[in-house]
Amino acid sequence: MLNPNSRKRKKYSRVLTLIVSSLLWGQTLVGGGVALAQNRNQEFSYSDLLSKIETEEIQRIEIDPDTNVARVFLVGEDEDSPRIVNLFNDNRELISRIRQNDIDFAVQSSGASAAAVISGVQLGLLLFLIIGLFLLIRKSANSAAGAMNFGKSKAKFQMESQTGVEFKDVAGIEEAKEELQEVVTFLKTPDKFTAIGARIPRGLLLVGPPGTGKTLLAKAIAGEAEVPFFSISGSEFVEMFVGVGASRVRDLFRKAKENAPCLVFIDEIDAVGRQRGSGIGGGNDEREQTLNQLLTEMDGFEGNSGIIIIAATNRPDVLDSALLRPGRFDRQVIVDYPDLEGRLGILDVHASNKKIEVDVDLKAIAQRTPGFSGADLANLLNEAAILTARKRKDAITMAEVDQAIDRVIAGMEGTPLVDSKSKRLIAYHEVGHAVVATLTPGHDPVEKITLVPRGQARGLTWFTPDEEQGLVSRNQLFARITGLLGGRAAEEMVFGEDEVTTGASNDIERVTSLARQIVTKFGMSDLGPIALEGDEQPVFLGNDSMSRTEYSQDIAQKIDLQIRAIVHQCHENAKTIINEYRPVVDYLVDLLIENETLDRQTFEKVLGQKSL
Repeated sequence: MLNPNSRKRKKYSRVLTLIVSSLLWGQTLVGGGVALAQNRNQEFSYSDLLSKIETEEIQRIEIDPDTNVARVFLVGEDEDSPRIVNLFNDNRELISRIRQNDIDFAVQSSGASAAAVISGVQLGLLLFLIIGLFLLIRKSANSAAGAMNFGKSKAKFQMESQTGVEFKDVAGIEEAKEELQEVVTFLKTPDKFTAIGARIPRGLLLVGPPGTGKTLLAKAIAGEAEVPFFSISGSEFVEMFVGVGASRVRDLFRKAKENAPCLVFIDEIDAVGRQRGSGIGGGNDEREQTLNQLLTEMDGFEGNSGIIIIAATNRPDVLDSALLRPGRFDRQVIVDYPDLEGRLGILDVHASNKKIEVDVDLKAIAQRTPGFSGADLANLLNEAAILTARKRKDAITMAEVDQAIDRVIAGMEGTPLVDSKSKRLIAYHEVGHAVVATLTPGHDPVEKITLVPRGQARGLTWFTPDEEQGLVSRNQLFARITGLLGGRAAEEMVFGEDEVTTGASNDIERVTSLARQIVTKFGMSDLGPIALEGDEQPVFLGNDSMSRTEYSQDIAQKIDLQIRAIVHQCHENAKTIINEYRPVVDYLVDLLIENETLDRQTFEKVLGQKSL
């Protein structure tokens, strides 16, 4: 089997042979071209030439001493088609007759022009040879350099990162900002901490759901710290070739030590920091070697003085325990969904660069968007701006914001329903949700009822809490179940049990899930305060490969009975409310079919007047 160097030498030899053959072929082609040109002209005998001279039919004669050929131009014939005459070695008689008859006569050598053509072709081929060899050498050098740089770190490095983001641009996560501002303060004035023996944490792990601002915080640190900053994703360490990930980790920390003190930001660290030996059949050896090298570099025998690691993940449960211990990641900074004040601050930041009408109430928008992340709120205002531009308005109004909220939560608006039995049934379903929820103590108030289809839903009823809810009481959980069953209860009470539809399928799924959690997780049933089920652990995390129950068959039967009892009780309460307020329900349905949408003020006004 040939080695790579032998194959390369054979490749160069073939290229050289091809080019030399081209040179020889080009020379032969040029020489033969002259002969072919001569053969194309008409031949003329020597005796004919002498007779034509005597009869004065010749206009001009050109003699080529190199080829011993005369080109004869006859009177009245085309200049481009001379007659060709092969001469003898001694042509003194011919020349004397030419002079006697006073014929235009010239001696022109063709050797110089042919040599010039041959030299030009050879020069061009030689230039082609030089360029080809240069490209081959360059390609070989790049291949060698690529092989040498394969294990180099792909981290982006900036001596003074200008990300355009500072802490003032980050809103809604004030606790996380305080933790990270302390790191920046230490980098700028370390004497303030070292004077009393304090040591800055070696690593900070940003933990939170997607879109809450973890990467934005890292950009803010880079913009504030004014120190060398490395940024890399966890997935950039891992390759299919064994040893490359570990090599890149070593190279990253070598560069960081050369520029200490500095910051190293690793985004999505769960791509490389998962538990070792996890999963059925073992883990990925390459990933585990990369993680082992990362653990060693962060807090190994030599240490990493002056290097602060900041990592981000939304899956802290899958990280290796050795990675989370103090000395590597000393702190875990929770970057959670913003509360009401946080959402208001985020909306202020993203509204600063948009044209918004004065009557747009950002606080009302913040109240309508519980559970929205920073990315969701940014997308919300962007959707509102797009709708405003589509309508050719000069500024964003509350109408566009309302439409954007509906689109972000429920999806794109569909084709309006036509007046039919189906539309009236959907109207009763949605009004049933609204009336039952409003008249059940502990439920969130209605924000809007609409028959405009969005996504998979043919109609929607929105609820907005009056205040931020951290803990949920038993009364609130039962109120939610009752409100969810209000749609099915309205269908049964108005159209009869034989006419109920599949529109409540999603409501029933949520009802069953809530009732089960009440019994097995929250301990709010007759079985007592016992946690019968925990959070389900996914497979391949080093835990049990299958979820298992912690109770007997007898307890399982009691759980089912408790769930059925809770759902049955809430269902009966919903039907009782629909039956008692049937006239109000009918009036609201007619109003909803007429207007397509009812807002909170209209609904509460009608419900208050008609229920008196």
